Amino acid sequence: MSFHPKMAYDATFHKSSRTLADPGPPFTFTPERRARLDEVLTRYPPDRKRSAVLPALYLAQQQHGYITGNAMRHIAEILEITPADVEDVVSYYTMFYTKPVGRFVLNVCRTLSCALNGAERVTEELCAKLHIKPGETDTSGTFTLVEVECLGACDRAPVVMVNDAWHECVSPESVGHMLDSLRTRGESALTGCHLAVEKR
Repeated sequence: MSFHPKMAYDATFHKSSRTLADPGPPFTFTPERRARLDEVLTRYPPDRKRSAVLPALYLAQQQHGYITGNAMRHIAEILEITPADVEDVVSYYTMFYTKPVGRFVLNVCRTLSCALNGAERVTEELCAKLHIKPGETDTSGTFTLVEVECLGACDRAPVVMVNDAWHECVSPESVGHMLDSLRTRGESALTGCHLAVEKR
């Protein structure tokens, strides 16, 4: 007599629905970016190369515009980890993109402070002016709109992170001016991250 339950002969097994990242074109770092990554690697013990995965991903995204499967494999080889290790990091953080994005990625914070100060209305205004929904890129390829969690500038809410720069105290009424300024002046149009009250 066995205490183990009898297994049905037609039992099915779970199969992961995870899809692998699009390989994209062949990828290797440019000599300049590889030299930058090599310099970053000197900050870690040789057996802790994996600690440089975030800087490596930033360098890859700066080079190609987004992270492809081949970029992940290239980074994994350099850092002596698996491509799955790299993909786990890419899929966790919202600042890494696995498909092409616009010249300006508008990350609208939707966490409590920003939400209470009108972030939802800011997003609605961006959607209306760009004719897109969050997660989409406008037809010109200039703007991609993303909703994200806390950007750490709660006293300056609502906050929109544009690429790696900031625009604080955004209101629905100021959205049109912000977009026009980005088109003409680029990231120099942004307010930056300030501790003092902005002068408008």
